[in-house]
Amino acid sequence: MDTKETIDKLTQMHKSAEVGGGQEKIDKIHASGRKTARERITQLLDENTFVEIDKFVKHTNQDFEMEKIPGDGIVTGYGKIEGRLVYVFAQDFTVFGGSLSRTNANKVTKIMDLAVKMGAPIIGLNDSGGARIQEGVESLAGYGDIFLRNVRASGVVPQISAILGPCAGGAVYSPAITDFIFMTRKTSYMFVTGPDVIKTVTHEDVTKEELGGAMTHNSKSGVAHFTADDDEQAMMMIRELMSYLPSNNMEDPPVKPCTDSPHREEIKLRDLIPTDPNKPYDMKEIITAVVDDYNFFEVQPHYAENIITGFGRLNGKPVGFVANQPAMLAGVLDIDASLKGARFVRFCDAFNIPVITFCDVPGFLPGVDQELGGIIKHGAKLLYAYAEATVPKITVITRKSYGGAYVVMASKHLGADINYAYPMAEIAVMGPDGAVNILYRNKLNDEEKAKATQEYREKFCSPYKAAESGHIDEIIYPRQTRLKLIQALEMTENKRENTPAKKHGNIPL
Repeated sequence: MDTKETIDKLTQMHKSAEVGGGQEKIDKIHASGRKTARERITQLLDENTFVEIDKFVKHTNQDFEMEKIPGDGIVTGYGKIEGRLVYVFAQDFTVFGGSLSRTNANKVTKIMDLAVKMGAPIIGLNDSGGARIQEGVESLAGYGDIFLRNVRASGVVPQISAILGPCAGGAVYSPAITDFIFMTRKTSYMFVTGPDVIKTVTHEDVTKEELGGAMTHNSKSGVAHFTADDDEQAMMMIRELMSYLPSNNMEDPPVKPCTDSPHREEIKLRDLIPTDPNKPYDMKEIITAVVDDYNFFEVQPHYAENIITGFGRLNGKPVGFVANQPAMLAGVLDIDASLKGARFVRFCDAFNIPVITFCDVPGFLPGVDQELGGIIKHGAKLLYAYAEATVPKITVITRKSYGGAYVVMASKHLGADINYAYPMAEIAVMGPDGAVNILYRNKLNDEEKAKATQEYREKFCSPYKAAESGHIDEIIYPRQTRLKLIQALEMTENKRENTPAKKHGNIPL
């Protein structure tokens, strides 16, 4: 074979791999509103940076006369996002429905091992019918190998999953271990067992969308973190998320040039919080007012809306925000909010991202459902996450901070580095009305009760009381919140905290 023939053969192999299951199947993917694996990678990565690995790998199955297609239904390799190295795998639904084979798994585990060695993020673009049935236990073994690496890489390099088609059975557990899950409306699904199996076993009728669609997992189950309208938007959202994250747990998050002055004051914050403690306001307005260029990237915006989580920058440096949301259930902490907050705090702590907490919380949600659902255990997860975190922790109490919820929301007692309060903040075991009812047991008339309530508010709820005892470091003007946060971040920049040597703690799961 001469040189031309060998070159032609290589060219033909490339074409064969790139067309996957063929043009007809590619057309079907496009008709369903989805992109192909390679199109997704092109949109995700910086132009002309993708380097493919194992492009010509084929499955080794000898049964069922299965066609051998180069790449075997998964595209793996590495490239760059904003000039930074990332590893990526993308399942190709045109080849055996993107089902996972033994060789598929080998391709994925190879790049996962490389990612951990090189200290770079792993991004998985999932679009698969699940385990390849024709291979029996070999495909299941492949999933197990991937799961093990997901766990080993957890907290070492960021792991991001995009669900861009069906994801069922064992295939859902790898994304579940990763740090963030993106889903697309109308074209992506996640479930352990599909609607047909559920109907057979439990006789329940449910659609794919209701059972495992994007909004189901973004608003009800809390499994997913982001919803995109289509594949292209999902890739752009992943790129934006990556801009806040370090490449690995030994690096700091990337700093961007900032033209937004640290001294910018927001006069509107003075009047944003109502004088009536029972009136709601939108905590997101405070967050967006203080971050660089008013740009806040919210995480899980549709789940447990009584707590806000997300990323922003302060003077160019990424930070994670956790905040009670008075506009939803008065900002109360419940099971879902505790889980959402705890998971986010632990992610930030693993990857050296400072945590800023805005606190306006009347307490934990009372009720039989909450107690039987384990609010004690789940609320303790948030407490555990804050106490465990060794990154800079800065807290601002904007209004209410009552009872155990005051302690849990990054109080000084859980190791927060700087604790601020607005002048209208109320820090107490409970609200003045409830306290007076308990202290005086209905012995007062209306006028006396009003007077006692006001006295209690001034004597026991005032932020100056907490400041006297050092539990609050400074009472700040709301308009200066941005400057105060930036000053605190600069002060804590070189924070080092030594904790006792141990294998790992036993978080109340």
